[in-house]
Amino acid sequence: MKNTTTNNIKKVKDDLIAELDKRIADKIIEKTNADLLKKLIEQAETINEAIMIAELGTTYKRTGFHFDKRLEKMTDTIKYFEKNEKLSFVTDKNALTHKLIIGDNYDALLNLLIEYRGKIDVIYIDPPYGKDSMGEFAQTNYDNAITRDNLLSMLYPRLVLARQLLSDNGVIFCSIDDKNQAYVKGLFDEVFGESGFVANFIWKKKGTTTNVDGVSVSALTEYILCYRSKTIESISNRITLAEDRSYPFSDEEGNYRKTVIEKKNEGGYARKTMLFSILGQTPRSGKRWQIGEDTARQLEAKNRFIIEDGIVKLKIYDFEDSDSTSAWPNLLLDHGSTDSATKELKAIFNGENNFENPKPPLLISSLLGFTKLPKDGGIVLDFFAGSGTTGQAVLELNKDGGKRQFILATANEITETTPNGIVNDVTSKRLKRVMTGKCYEGTKDFKWNEKNKPLGDNLDVYDIATVAPYSDEPFEKIDETLYGQAILGVKEKIKWVCENFEGTQKTLEDK
Repeated sequence: MKNTTTNNIKKVKDDLIAELDKRIADKIIEKTNADLLKKLIEQAETINEAIMIAELGTTYKRTGFHFDKRLEKMTDTIKYFEKNEKLSFVTDKNALTHKLIIGDNYDALLNLLIEYRGKIDVIYIDPPYGKDSMGEFAQTNYDNAITRDNLLSMLYPRLVLARQLLSDNGVIFCSIDDKNQAYVKGLFDEVFGESGFVANFIWKKKGTTTNVDGVSVSALTEYILCYRSKTIESISNRITLAEDRSYPFSDEEGNYRKTVIEKKNEGGYARKTMLFSILGQTPRSGKRWQIGEDTARQLEAKNRFIIEDGIVKLKIYDFEDSDSTSAWPNLLLDHGSTDSATKELKAIFNGENNFENPKPPLLISSLLGFTKLPKDGGIVLDFFAGSGTTGQAVLELNKDGGKRQFILATANEITETTPNGIVNDVTSKRLKRVMTGKCYEGTKDFKWNEKNKPLGDNLDVYDIATVAPYSDEPFEKIDETLYGQAILGVKEKIKWVCENFEGTQKTLEDK
């Protein structure tokens, strides 16, 4: 197994080398330096090594973005999924099955590549940036953040793998505080490209200020970075909210209003790219269109424009959003708060508060609504799952009859409030209760049940197990059916394991 060249490794290498070529073209990295990195990447034996080599080149010449790298180091241990029968449950064998993975999310991502490369529609993450979130080596700056080099080093390889998992129309969101936002955005620019940046959402997390000794400003907001994987099609706007209706629309669909799509073409930059023709007409003198050409062509094909008195107007039907021509705002004012999220958890756990600073399901579901997440078959991944908010948010969305699936991954971190590990004490219990209306022990006496109905569906829980590679054990212990693979014969199983598990091994070395 050790010397096998796998398809997974080749695909990761190709992606990393393509990114280096983009950096050369953008004058971010010198060609001679990039060529050396490309040669080293080509010679890498594993995904880990290829990512580490690429990470050495994460220095922005133009912006000064730089961090001291803490690299992932290879070991011989193979990591694989093993089903946790104790925590898994089935409510209906015909219902959708979601996934919860327990363990290091780096190992989880490597394993997910086997089945989900290019298949994830939306990723939401809330990485650790508090002073106690990264274990014993988490020195702090600002007195309330992990060492920034550790944060960025930890995130880089995980973002590289996350990009491999995203579909061509995929979107990733990342929650971050005001102290680290600029640095993490620089890292996202590095991995997803500056052209992949969509928005920096500002979320109002609480309504009142907090008195802190020596601090005269109380932060009421946090940030949520949004990047697209490859194409603009990943992002919804209010015009496309009714896209599931049949086209072209006819006047029989109902009443519609008409709105002018011109605006002044002024300021420090004149938008010449917004002066194309629609229905054979260009904007009037001194004006430009409010929408881009790609969107205009789609709407034009769907008979959504009319011309009145020489002016192009867009038809907005009554069943569509009443403000459907407006862009999505990046200011999230009424999308839940840390207080509402805490109250939600307390209702689920009968007054217990065993998780600090949870995110509200309404915030996550709102972000998902911003994307073109398919109603049927859409997949949402959260690999810093924490209390499991993202899972509940997806289930809440599915009240519309949808079949969106969530995949969560989180380490089973032990704290004072979670002595059995966060998965055992919070994440799995939360999902069990909101999905079935029952605790694992079968009781139903928690407050959430008083105002809510069980959200349904099934949950498969996986542990990340380990096995030595130099024996027959990997072929005996690894269950291919946990990776969406049909049961294989002996020869096929050996080939499949060798092709997919060489890269699933690592330890963390803090250099």
